[in-house]
Amino acid sequence: MAPDFGFIKAYPMSLKASRFKYLGQSLIEGFIKLNALAAIVGIFLIFLFVFRESLPIFFDPEIQQEANIAGFFSGRDWQPVSDNPRYSFWPIILGSFKVTLIALLFAVPVAVAAALYSSEFAPRRLKEGIKPMVEILAGIPSVVLGFFALVFLASFLQGIFGWHIRLNAVNAGLALGVAVIPAVYSLAEDAISAVPGSFREAALGLGATPWQTAVKVVLPAAMPGVSAAVLFGMGRAIGETMVVLMAAGNAPQFTFDLLQSTRTLTATVAAELGEVVFGSAHYHTLFFIGLLLFGITYVINLASYYLFQGLMARMYGKKN
Repeated sequence: MAPDFGFIKAYPMSLKASRFKYLGQSLIEGFIKLNALAAIVGIFLIFLFVFRESLPIFFDPEIQQEANIAGFFSGRDWQPVSDNPRYSFWPIILGSFKVTLIALLFAVPVAVAAALYSSEFAPRRLKEGIKPMVEILAGIPSVVLGFFALVFLASFLQGIFGWHIRLNAVNAGLALGVAVIPAVYSLAEDAISAVPGSFREAALGLGATPWQTAVKVVLPAAMPGVSAAVLFGMGRAIGETMVVLMAAGNAPQFTFDLLQSTRTLTATVAAELGEVVFGSAHYHTLFFIGLLLFGITYVINLASYYLFQGLMARMYGKKN
């Protein structure tokens, strides 16, 4: 029987196929790196543009006569178009944190509880349906949520509680919480599902009930990821614009009353930048607000990173 040398003919083809496969992987890797680089460059250019438009606040004496950093953090009035313009940031900073606090108080318990249920207790088929349904909420445009809060939620809450002001911080915070829930839920559910099964088996083996295991073992073990999810939701809430612009009443008042109309940093930029005089003190002040938002977002991300590292070190004795 003559020997079969077919493998000699097949070898160059397999070598060629492997080269094409390697080339395809290299192209995909290069495409991903290019997109990542484009995103980084884009964010840097946006920051550079905002910073450039904010520079007169620091260096232009004429602009500083009307708007300056000392004035931003003194006083309690935001009245940029009056005869005596006042640019105090405190009303809009307070409004941002009031709405964000209400959104987190509403969204975090709901999202974490839903994540814990779907990860630990829900049947497999139900779990496969819950997560996509919750994450669909992330695709709802914020203007739709704002319209819902403006037309229906505000009237509904006023009818129940008899509030004198329909559009207030509570109304905007609840609507904003709906927008935050998908982000917190998705990250929290992933963190809870990533807890090793040995943790659950050990707790059940010691006589703990499934509920005790979920609440006292699994949830604490997933706390680094859950904490990161909460901070991510906080950043999402602070950066939201249309919901608070439509549902909060759009009144920059320095008050801790949650039932009064309010305005946030982002809503201020959205409401006034389109009508401001180019190159005016008001114009550069709005860009300085954008710079301030960049700083707040950076601090939140930095806090999330160090909180995650600290919790990982405390719980597992190492840093990732």
